[in-house]
Amino acid sequence: MLLRGLLGPGAARSGLRGLVLLLLSLGGASRASEITFELPDNAKQCFYEEIAQGTKCTLEFQVITGGHYDVDCRLEDPDGIVLYKEMKKQYDSFTFTASRNGTYKFCFSNEFSTFTHKTVYFDFQVGEDPPLFPSENRVTALTQMESACVSIHEALKSVIDYQTHFRLREAQGRSRAEDLNTRVAYWSIGEAIILLVVSIGQVFLLKSFFSDKRTTTTRVGS
Repeated sequence: MLLRGLLGPGAARSGLRGLVLLLLSLGGASRASEITFELPDNAKQCFYEEIAQGTKCTLEFQVITGGHYDVDCRLEDPDGIVLYKEMKKQYDSFTFTASRNGTYKFCFSNEFSTFTHKTVYFDFQVGEDPPLFPSENRVTALTQMESACVSIHEALKSVIDYQTHFRLREAQGRSRAEDLNTRVAYWSIGEAIILLVVSIGQVFLLKSFFSDKRTTTTRVGS
């Protein structure tokens, strides 16, 4: 068997167990909320999360479309103490450790915009990923298969982060391109209208230069 030949006689069983644990761990990561939502103009949207004391959390957000791609963000603990507050940010990331049990609130505000709605993406991670193996922190070294599973798991997490990042970049770039295309179309239509008006004006002006002016004479009788 190829697996047994690569790992040696004593590692095949633990290697298979490691692969099963790897597949299970992909569905049992830390609790996270990843949402993309529309934020209308003059509007404010808040989200709530129950967090236990001592839990490490990370809030990351980015404005994908709308206006100058900026938004206000505010994070409060259960006592209403402001942990994070930024005005007109395009994107940012904030990491904190919960000081007490309770409901934490974070809000995104577009109240400074009078007519432009925004599309906002945020990722709120609560807690850290559990160890890939229950005995990962043991004194003895991991087997070759377990070490490979840990490396693959970390690489997959990096791939997911990069994919999310590039999807956001692609969506933002597409929005900018569509906005620029709309502006260019309106500018072209305006130029065409101005050119048409100027051309018609020049035709009438030249026609007035070459038209015969009739003169009328009046006799004054005695």
